[in-house]
Amino acid sequence: MSTLMPPKTDRPRTVAMLGWASLHRQAEEGSGYNLNASELAIGLTSLGHNVRYLGSGLCYSIRPGPFVRETKAWKGVRCFELVNSPNLAPSAFNIRNVNTERRCEKTTRLVLQWLRAVGADIVHAHSLEGLSLDLIPAIESAGIPVICTTHNYWFACPQVDLLHNEHEVCTDYDGGRRCESCLEAPSPRALRFKRGVRHTVKRLTGPMISAQVRTTGSAIASVLRRELVVEPPPIDELRFLGYDNGAVEAARAAEGETSTYGVRAAPGEVPKAPPALPSDTNNRVLAASDVHLQVLNDFGKRRQDGIAALNAATLVTPPSDFLGRVHESMGLAPAKRRTVRLGQPHFDRMHRAAIELPGYDHTPWTPDTPSPLRLAFFGTVRPNKGLRVLADTIVRLPDDVRRRCQFHIRAAGGDWGFRKMLSGFPQVQFAGAYDLIQRAASVPEYDIGILPHIWMENSPLVLLEHLHAGKMVITSNLGGPPEWIVERDGTRNGLLFPSGDPNKLAECITTIVRGDVEIPSPHRIHEITPSLTSYPAHIDEVVGIYEEAIIAKAAVSRAVDEALQPA
Repeated sequence: MSTLMPPKTDRPRTVAMLGWASLHRQAEEGSGYNLNASELAIGLTSLGHNVRYLGSGLCYSIRPGPFVRETKAWKGVRCFELVNSPNLAPSAFNIRNVNTERRCEKTTRLVLQWLRAVGADIVHAHSLEGLSLDLIPAIESAGIPVICTTHNYWFACPQVDLLHNEHEVCTDYDGGRRCESCLEAPSPRALRFKRGVRHTVKRLTGPMISAQVRTTGSAIASVLRRELVVEPPPIDELRFLGYDNGAVEAARAAEGETSTYGVRAAPGEVPKAPPALPSDTNNRVLAASDVHLQVLNDFGKRRQDGIAALNAATLVTPPSDFLGRVHESMGLAPAKRRTVRLGQPHFDRMHRAAIELPGYDHTPWTPDTPSPLRLAFFGTVRPNKGLRVLADTIVRLPDDVRRRCQFHIRAAGGDWGFRKMLSGFPQVQFAGAYDLIQRAASVPEYDIGILPHIWMENSPLVLLEHLHAGKMVITSNLGGPPEWIVERDGTRNGLLFPSGDPNKLAECITTIVRGDVEIPSPHRIHEITPSLTSYPAHIDEVVGIYEEAIIAKAAVSRAVDEALQPA
């Protein structure tokens, strides 16, 4: 795997990137999509290309009308923001604004003006949240090629993940009618006004005073509503039953509980358990083209317009074949799609860290190992990441299996409810959120990665992190991850289980603990895993696509000009 960046270009291009998140915040805002976009921008800049970034849907002001303003440059990238967009980002806040998301002449015109002003040679759209679906055809009509990387399902789904109520996979959106009951969101106008006031105060006073104003405003609002601000109730006391196993088992049977000591999680502190899906859900989704093409309301028209926008692009570059095939089942032309695997600098650091470990050529754990099998979850507490599935799995594991395990859980977003839910199991360790520098340093800390997602994942960065680190992975078989999980010459780099099914995940863990499945060495994981791409190789492939698109667009423009010339 080459980790050397390509040489500086002798043909610098001006690349205009579109997204909704703030580029400098990387994974902190926008998660994996924004991390990929930001690292790509840095890589392009280091090669001598000119990168211009436009964020949309987050920034608002009391100044009337949408407008574009330049913000602080970041790592050589000139950054701009579309202020006061009629469409809000993230998309979940905009679900009551469906027709404006389909077409918005004001913002489309502004973006075209901005592209001309920055001299864009090519547009790379990583997200159109905060913009509208008519933008891609308009840019292409203006003679600028558009590359669209689909990190998720936004073009087909305003919820983004094809999850109904963020709880279960939406295999039939009922022509758009099911979207009407998917998410609750405030009035777009009210939210735009609220953001406009808050952001204007922040710009005028600075972040610290702005935060004090918000706190004071909330307190005043509570008084006006005649609400009393009270301290939260104390957590439940720990319930201990001593060391008598017989008493523990008796209490367990009497109370119908799986843990007889620990802290009770209150209702609503953890997401509700998702439904267990059939193991062939991927195939069912791909085969449901008739369902995907139904149009019965404005949401149905939005999906139709979203696929039309992708078909108007020069090229669509999903990071997994599955994501591209789902969009094809919804009407994307196969010729428009090319899978482009992701590469990231921290992938390369983790890959190198695995190679440098003393045990690179040895299995990290066998049933004869006196220490516990270390299984790790990295992600967030958002329902789509499936932490609830892992928690239910830990509860269901046979005692003799669970006692041979240690679970490292690093989840951003407030894991207190899960900590309480699993407090009765000393085999579970919570370490909170993590950063990418620490992530590379975590390679020696665990033996197996767990990815229990409940949505049709695209090309999850966490899966690729585990594999670059030379770790065997237990993952839901939903979405793109099965493309990386293989068995070769009797060696498996991972195990698949049906999404949302804690019993099946428990079976996977049990087979490893009891020695029915061997954990490969990190070296063997690297040898058999397909499509592990280095960061330089990813940048090189994307630059090649840009050149191909620019040259093809120029050829079309010349042909049109020649056809219009008088004979």
